[in-house]
Amino acid sequence: MKVVLFCGGFGTRLRDYSEAIPKPMVPVGYRPILWHVMKYYAHFGHKDFILCLGYRADAIKQYFLNYDECLSNDFTLSQGGRQVDLANSDIGDWRITFVDTGTQANIGQRLMAVRSYLEGEEAFLANYADNVTDLPLPKLIEFYNAHRPVGLFMAVRPTQSFHVVKTEDNGRVCSIVDVDHSDMWINGGYFVLSSEIFNHMEKGDELVIQPFQRLIAQGRLMAYKHDGFWACMDTFKDKQQLDEMYARGEAAWEVWKRAR
Repeated sequence: MKVVLFCGGFGTRLRDYSEAIPKPMVPVGYRPILWHVMKYYAHFGHKDFILCLGYRADAIKQYFLNYDECLSNDFTLSQGGRQVDLANSDIGDWRITFVDTGTQANIGQRLMAVRSYLEGEEAFLANYADNVTDLPLPKLIEFYNAHRPVGLFMAVRPTQSFHVVKTEDNGRVCSIVDVDHSDMWINGGYFVLSSEIFNHMEKGDELVIQPFQRLIAQGRLMAYKHDGFWACMDTFKDKQQLDEMYARGEAAWEVWKRAR
């Protein structure tokens, strides 16, 4: 299946990094968060990517045009540095389509902008370019195939600690519980979308607002609950946590390393 990745965000809450580079290029370890997301999909055999570019599209293009395989692969150096033999390759069999979808476009507009690259596809995968997980992707796709909704996404527990409050109309509190003990789930990305999704979209729509509301009304939107690891790099604190996990060798999203 083709994989559509939304890479156009400004990353306003990561300004220490995203003044110079787009949010998907903020590094975790040796590679940008975008690479980690792509590596995850490639591990499960989905290596045909469509990148919906926006802010600092040039930085993402230049990164892959000048990609250095040696940074994350073992290699043998010989002939005084003239010969480099890679033990393995990251992106040798990836196909990446770079599409400038505008700096101000929302997710729905970015998806509409790459519609022509999805012609002939019965269904495709899609995701934000800033969140990682250990979700067994084949299970998500199996769930989609079993139910055949127009749209399916991974639902996860909120990662931040806060209290969920319910009140009466007059403001009287009915209940207050920690989010860990509530039944709250949020959209974690990792979409499987039927090509029919475009029939439910109109110009200017934000994907998870108007189109998804239409699908909900028709009973054609589903969520797959994942209780495992998920993290989104929204803030500098989020980046620090991912960096710390990576440095400790506890990067739960690196599912490709488990097969070694």
